[in-house]
Amino acid sequence: MSEPRLRTVNKVQPPYRLGLFKRESIISIAGGIVYLLHTRNEARLEGPDWEKIFAESIGAEWKPSNIGLDDVQFGCCCWGAKTVKNRYPSTAKSVRLISGRNSLDYSYGKSDVRSLPPQSVGSDVIEIWNERVSSVRERFAHVRTVVLLKSSDLSECALFEVDTVRFDPTLFDWTWNRRGNLEGRELKTKRHRFTWQPHGSQFTIIEDVPANRVAFRIRLPGALSKDVVLGAIG
Repeated sequence: MSEPRLRTVNKVQPPYRLGLFKRESIISIAGGIVYLLHTRNEARLEGPDWEKIFAESIGAEWKPSNIGLDDVQFGCCCWGAKTVKNRYPSTAKSVRLISGRNSLDYSYGKSDVRSLPPQSVGSDVIEIWNERVSSVRERFAHVRTVVLLKSSDLSECALFEVDTVRFDPTLFDWTWNRRGNLEGRELKTKRHRFTWQPHGSQFTIIEDVPANRVAFRIRLPGALSKDVVLGAIG
């Protein structure tokens, strides 16, 4: 039986299709990185700096939040923005995204997690993530994660997006690894998708880097001398 067509479906469109960044946005991002390198004199680009650079590149608002999934906002769409160091950004196949602290002690009152079945612990970890995603999707029709893969000196970068989604905990198999961390693998493919650390409650999602990533290089600027800076600002 075919599904009925509804007038409200797809009525709210995102500012652009997933991963299809405008050329002007890429130039703006590269310019923001060059500006940081000039003014900071060190190859350091993290958290808030990247969020602000990305927001400016698409004309969005930067609104840091505790949830961390909606720090950049543009109409019906929001983004969580992450940077990850990688030796070869343009050819990386997968990336580990630190995606918050999912504390079972805080959320469920469960402290001795190693005494619990790993499948139960994994399901609880996923449900904390799902609740976080749901709280953002109540306010935004489109929720994305934008990732900047960066070399150590920022001379090479790659940019991509993924939809920020809920996960079905029954589709993953959970086991403790040798380091005492919990790993979640897809039941069908055995692919490693999640890692959760009991100490600190850090939750990591492993994402494939899509083929439509945008890779670019930056010609590293030389450091500005103090005299040049003082002269420029008068």
